[in-house]
Amino acid sequence: MKTILIIDDEPVMLDLLSLYLSPLGYRCIKVDSGLKGIKYLEENNVDLILLDIMMPEMDGWETCKKIRKHWDTPIIMLTARDAKEDIVKGLKGGADDYISKPFDEEELVARIEAVLRRQKNNHGVIQFNGLSLDQDAFQLQFKGININLTPKEFGLITLFLTNQNIVFTREHLITSIWGYEVSTEDRTIDSHIRNLREKLRKAGFPAEKYLQTVWGVGYKWNSHE
Repeated sequence: MKTILIIDDEPVMLDLLSLYLSPLGYRCIKVDSGLKGIKYLEENNVDLILLDIMMPEMDGWETCKKIRKHWDTPIIMLTARDAKEDIVKGLKGGADDYISKPFDEEELVARIEAVLRRQKNNHGVIQFNGLSLDQDAFQLQFKGININLTPKEFGLITLFLTNQNIVFTREHLITSIWGYEVSTEDRTIDSHIRNLREKLRKAGFPAEKYLQTVWGVGYKWNSHE
């Protein structure tokens, strides 16, 4: 079952969207502000976000930008506006599609299905603040520039990006990347982390900000700024 996070400050719209989508097999999570939506994403995974533009405190454009800093979850903007500049602003801010209110139920479902299909075709590619990790092609890029990694470094960055904000002990990293049967010392992990950071730095990515040392424990990829 696909999970859709609906962010809209209007209770009637939240209920209406859920009423449309739940019978089709979608699990709908309803929140009434951008801040609540971001808080939910910090602790849960969703397959798609329906995001209203006109909201108090933090509008949909700002919410979209904040979401895009940490997640590549597909976003469809919901707006009562249909002006070209508003549409362009939403798409440039990281939205995958938009639909104007009032919308037809069949059109809404068709757009959701289309965005989810595109996401499925992109399976294996992880995006994070300009980094693009293609697991199938064994390739890491930052803003389109290739970063050459060893197999162990690629294994580490893949583990971190697919498990953000989780602290890994050195022992866990050794068994995950090198395997149980290999005898490897902690300083080998430290050396590989150091080399990975240096390669990310040279490409222009602020490695220390995200690939962090948890003293006395190990390492984690901190996606929170």
